[in-house]
Amino acid sequence: MSDMSIGRLSGLSGVKVPTIRYYESIGMLEAPPRSPGGQRRYGDAHLERLRFIRHGRDLGFGLDDLRALQDLSNRPDQSCEEADRIARRQLLDVERRIAGLEAVRHELLRMVERCSHGVVDECRVIQTLSDHALCEHEHGEDQTVSKAG
Repeated sequence: MSDMSIGRLSGLSGVKVPTIRYYESIGMLEAPPRSPGGQRRYGDAHLERLRFIRHGRDLGFGLDDLRALQDLSNRPDQSCEEADRIARRQLLDVERRIAGLEAVRHELLRMVERCSHGVVDECRVIQTLSDHALCEHEHGEDQTVSKAG
């Protein structure tokens, strides 16, 4: 699969063309050689790297962590202690987000179950959304939003 266009690389990796260009611009993906006509030509190493990045992003890793993991992958004789630390930190973040989503789920269930299906003036859903004090648990946005970057 050597000597691929960016479109072919995109199709095989599942990463959109603008994202591939972005990864190149920030140094996550090595710039490819160009054909005599000036077209970028990607190789198997580019595809492998993009698959690595995409899988990492699917698992919620930020770009800084993926950059560190890429650097570690270039030193196969090193201890994997740092990779393990990064993965454990990501696991803790995922568990924190799951707990936040569970709190949101719980509050939504309470709102729906307490609704008497009467008139809006007596609607438990509207009342709860209007008064956070009616909630049992803290469930702010910062507990459920995924890590950027």
